[in-house]
Amino acid sequence: MDDTGPEELVRHVAGSTGLPEAVATRVVADINAYFSETVEAYVRRRHAELQDVNWKNDEIWPLLAAELRARRFRAPDLTERQLRRVVYG
Repeated sequence: MDDTGPEELVRHVAGSTGLPEAVATRVVADINAYFSETVEAYVRRRHAELQDVNWKNDEIWPLLAAELRARRFRAPDLTERQLRRVVYG
């Protein structure tokens, strides 16, 4: 498998959606990137996104903890202190 995804999956997405193969390749690559994001990268990205829309850390930490429990990757339960270490550590 390369960065664009397995050819069989690309063909399946193209065939089941009617998307051109080039678009299906990008879709599969985007999905692969989404699901390969580490817990640390996710926490940093979401923290920055939420701060950009004026959320305060006291609001962000509980939301991040809840989002991690719902993500595809199985993340350990992280305390607010551990989340802060990921962002600021």
